[in-house]
Amino acid sequence: MKGLKKTKRKIDLHSNKSLLQFASFPGIADDLDFCGYVEVFQRIVKKNPDLLKKILPIQGDVVHENLGISTKDQETLVNTIDVVFHCAATLKLESKLKDAVEMNTQGTKRIIELCKQMKKLKVMLHLSTAFCYCDKEVLNERVYDFHHNPYDVMRAVEWMDETIVDKITPHLLKPHPNTYTYTKRLAECLVRDSYPQLPACIVRPSIVVPAWEEPVQGWVDSLNGPVGIMVAGGKGVLRSMLCNPEYNAEVIPVDKAINGLIIIAYNIGQQSVKPPEVPVFNVTCRETKRTTWRDVLEIGKQVAYEYPFEAGAWYPDGDITTNKLKHQISVALFHWVPAYFIDGLMFCFGQKRFMCRVQRMISQGLDLLQFFTTRQWDFKSQQYQAIQKTLSDADAELFNMDVDQIETKEYIKRVVLGGRQFCLKEPLSSLPKARVQLKILYIVDKFAKLCLLYFLYWCLKKLVFSW
Repeated sequence: MKGLKKTKRKIDLHSNKSLLQFASFPGIADDLDFCGYVEVFQRIVKKNPDLLKKILPIQGDVVHENLGISTKDQETLVNTIDVVFHCAATLKLESKLKDAVEMNTQGTKRIIELCKQMKKLKVMLHLSTAFCYCDKEVLNERVYDFHHNPYDVMRAVEWMDETIVDKITPHLLKPHPNTYTYTKRLAECLVRDSYPQLPACIVRPSIVVPAWEEPVQGWVDSLNGPVGIMVAGGKGVLRSMLCNPEYNAEVIPVDKAINGLIIIAYNIGQQSVKPPEVPVFNVTCRETKRTTWRDVLEIGKQVAYEYPFEAGAWYPDGDITTNKLKHQISVALFHWVPAYFIDGLMFCFGQKRFMCRVQRMISQGLDLLQFFTTRQWDFKSQQYQAIQKTLSDADAELFNMDVDQIETKEYIKRVVLGGRQFCLKEPLSSLPKARVQLKILYIVDKFAKLCLLYFLYWCLKKLVFSW
């Protein structure tokens, strides 16, 4: 498997609204100074900056015809590329259907059209999601039939007025909870239909979470998903969440997932005989290494108390529940009442109000996530797990995709510290101050609860004596 250690020519089309494509050819790119300002590239910049000379950035956008790539750049790609990682997608679960189809489904169609022109192409890896089959109790590693034709949907949203599309969206999406999973499922159908004329494969990661080891421990670049929940909980602004504590947290560290993608692309590219159906891999934790949401909460609290965030709004002591009424009462009492109180104080002192806006964002995020946290998912990943057995000891160490070696508490610690440093920009040097702030918040929290209990006792006593 020596080929793994060499730089392969590849293009990674990755975008939200604007697209940056990385085509890797030895000796073409002479300068990539912008990478020096991105934390994820700092280790390369310090240890081996010449590696960046192998990268050629190409301007484009998956929502434009021909991907918005110039004729010259298209010729370069068509004549030199042999591996494609198609990761471009809008990750916004709440995106309008027209936008999600344009980027996730139509964008995939445009990528396929470009790949079919590539003279040296060995594999196109399409990045999907393990949650795109919400109607399946058990998700095996294959593409399932869908009652919606992706070409019909693309044509419909193209000519329909956006207001009409918005009105029919709820009916189209069923049983999908959002436009992201729906359009990702349509995209899988496109990839399946292009096989075997196009040497493709489909990879479905579960919820991608911060890095275990590479490029740095706990590296994360956004507050989406579980990281945002941990930060909000650690700051004390999230006190209740609708979630079944006994269900598994289906997550995969980003570095383990990426190593898996590289290994999958290598294996598919080396195959002399193509399988009859498009290869599919569920990049998820095996059953022996799954952790429940209860474990995540309990360990997360321990870590948050040991490594607190700066300037929390309240003492972090939230909980998860399956009881909707209890959750709604907790949200009203511990989310909205404090938010209005703090914003009221800010208004009195002539400061900018923000807490109600923060709570609206948290509420919207929780509404989107609760579909995934109140269901038990069963992802089968035999084909993905089998790939690990094909690796030599050296490759297994270099492209480590084994999650069994991860210790849960240590990983959650890295997640919390990663969110603290990379998203909130809170240096580790501020931990002593944050611990003092946490002790003060603990005292305030206990005092407030005692006052509330006394007030309730006083009201009850008055009510009894009035009778």
